[in-house]
Amino acid sequence: MAICLTAQKPHPCCLTRQSSNWLSREAQQQLRARKYDFGRADIILGSLGLQVSKDQRGKTAGEKPSTPAPEPQNGLSATRDAEAMNFSEQQGDSHEGPSSKRARHDDLSGAAEARPGVAPAAAAAAPGVNEAVSEGVDVPLRPGERKRLDFRGKLYLAPLTTVGNLPFRRVCKQYGADITCGEMALATNLLQGQPSEWALLRRHPSEDFFGVQVCGGYPDSLARCAQMLDEHIDVDFVDVNMGCPIDIVTNRGAGSALLNKPHRIEQIARAMGGLLRCPLTLKIRKGYSDDKDLAHALVPRLHATGHVAAVTIHGRSRQQRYSRLADWDYIERCAANCLKMPVIGNGDVVSFEDWNARMRSGQLATGMIARGALIKPWIFTEIKEQRHWDISASERLDMLKQFVSAGLLHWGSDSRGVETVRRFLLEWMSFLHRYIPVGLLEVLPQRLNWRTPMFVGRSELETKLASPEVSDWIQLSAMFLGPPPPNFSFVPKHKASAHTPVMPSNNAQQGAAEDEENG
Repeated sequence: MAICLTAQKPHPCCLTRQSSNWLSREAQQQLRARKYDFGRADIILGSLGLQVSKDQRGKTAGEKPSTPAPEPQNGLSATRDAEAMNFSEQQGDSHEGPSSKRARHDDLSGAAEARPGVAPAAAAAAPGVNEAVSEGVDVPLRPGERKRLDFRGKLYLAPLTTVGNLPFRRVCKQYGADITCGEMALATNLLQGQPSEWALLRRHPSEDFFGVQVCGGYPDSLARCAQMLDEHIDVDFVDVNMGCPIDIVTNRGAGSALLNKPHRIEQIARAMGGLLRCPLTLKIRKGYSDDKDLAHALVPRLHATGHVAAVTIHGRSRQQRYSRLADWDYIERCAANCLKMPVIGNGDVVSFEDWNARMRSGQLATGMIARGALIKPWIFTEIKEQRHWDISASERLDMLKQFVSAGLLHWGSDSRGVETVRRFLLEWMSFLHRYIPVGLLEVLPQRLNWRTPMFVGRSELETKLASPEVSDWIQLSAMFLGPPPPNFSFVPKHKASAHTPVMPSNNAQQGAAEDEENG
């Protein structure tokens, strides 16, 4: 029997009250016309000896000013296209301008007094700084004035491309996630005012410790992006992805490609940190190549900039992508190299036992959970309650119902919104089916690098939830959303390209590879 959750499409004002971080229509038009005032960012860039052409507003000076680059198609565009459905008509409800946003951020950061002027060295390096200050252009905060965040011991849901959408984050919050972060947004697309990209920055009221993640390869574009974020959205921190291994990102000089350019990373940290009133964090990997680890030398340099509040280290190189197990010993070595800055570990946490083993040394501030949360979002409850949860099939079905309800509110419940919810539900189910019920395991806990065997569950529903067949996932989606349209087809964007040949193995060193997963 189908569980019908569709209803009349909610009014845009209702959606606005359910989420924040909308770009005003005025700001979007200014970005598209390249008339947005990036005076603050240009001053900071000048103080660092970097210049940007004023006739290329919304573009990076380091990239060719050609036609806008097409959005990535390998797992990066699905969310953007879906989020843009209602965005254009809804963003008109947000009339809060840059000045009011600045005031609200000042209140949040606790900076009640006037901010100090630019340092003498910076003023000398940037002609016109004094004139800009006298005209009311904001000047950077000192590191000590910026709001401080305590990551220690908090459960951090990783930013995940496509599947880490707002409805999924709401589900994880219900299971105990403390920190959430929006999906990776490309800085160049944000500067072009693309509604689909700005929609990735949306924040639900339940996300009380929330950040956004941006990706770019050049200090000028990321500095201007930082100014836009500072003036238009409400977040607790901004994260820069310098670990994404996808070719379409690294070929543009962003993501993991930055690991080979530590000086540019420092420039990015100084440029963005000088513009943001909220803390800046970075996400990196061990290094670019397997034979050359870089993170242990990079972390102290990032701390020395005075602008990086925390660093997340994925215990794999870019060459590894997501194959083989994450190297947590190396992550702890990096943390030991810089005890004054929080280091967050990432990779292969799928049970409370994994979490305990990674946090036991006390060197790390916390851990970031990515694929483990996609396979079993209740991992946050397991960690907090220190138990293996033998969750029933009916409880898992209720979880899917919660996602669908949140999805219909987020993407709309007209025919297009329903099919958008269906596709994102199916993307998530391409991970969910890998869960092996605790009551069926001979050895606990389940490992992330196990190949999930075919098994018969304790009920028909449990068996269907474990099915790797797309047709079974579509049948489950029909329970909530009705039958799909004629000729409907679905192919998961995230595919596991490597698993161990058998489930429990003493030689289980081959990890599950998610070629396009961000986290």
